[in-house]
Amino acid sequence: MKLLILFLGYFMFLAFGILCLSLTVILCLLLSFSKRGFSVRSFGTGTHVKLPGPAPDKPNVYDFKTTYDQMYNDLLRKDKELYTQNGILHMLDRNKRIKPRPERFQNCKDLFDLILTCEERVYDQVVEDLNSREQETCQPVHVVNVDIQDNHEEATLGAFLICELCQCIQHTEDMENEIDELLQEFEEKSGRTFLHTVCFY
Repeated sequence: MKLLILFLGYFMFLAFGILCLSLTVILCLLLSFSKRGFSVRSFGTGTHVKLPGPAPDKPNVYDFKTTYDQMYNDLLRKDKELYTQNGILHMLDRNKRIKPRPERFQNCKDLFDLILTCEERVYDQVVEDLNSREQETCQPVHVVNVDIQDNHEEATLGAFLICELCQCIQHTEDMENEIDELLQEFEEKSGRTFLHTVCFY
């Protein structure tokens, strides 16, 4: 079984990936998953990579071909103090040790059993992309969203929630028949709404 949470990761028999736009959420999820032994790959869904800039309306925008090393050196040159303080340089330093550059989900042809997103807009992009692809194998892929706000506290709580959900899914005997009930339990437990749809490869 392959599970994708956008990010993206692989564990046991599950291929797993997570997609979200928030750097705070991404950092918390990466830490949380790595502490639980999950291997995580991250993807973006936009047309460019956007990193926080000196103001909310002035992000740093990069092409997906730009390496993490190039982004790191660019931000180091622009304002070392700002990008050290907000954790962006640390994140880029970590990322460049994992892979050379960001990856775009729409360019990924790997098959997954489950895709988790952390923002409804990303969920919509993923579902739209999967539905626009030519069906070849008719293998189902479950796409699930739980919104996580872009602040440290919410990102931390969201990371624990998603990790717990993934562990439960990993231990199901029949994900196809158990996922709806499991998501309902998590909705009741967390007070958060989960979106869920099935697409086909």
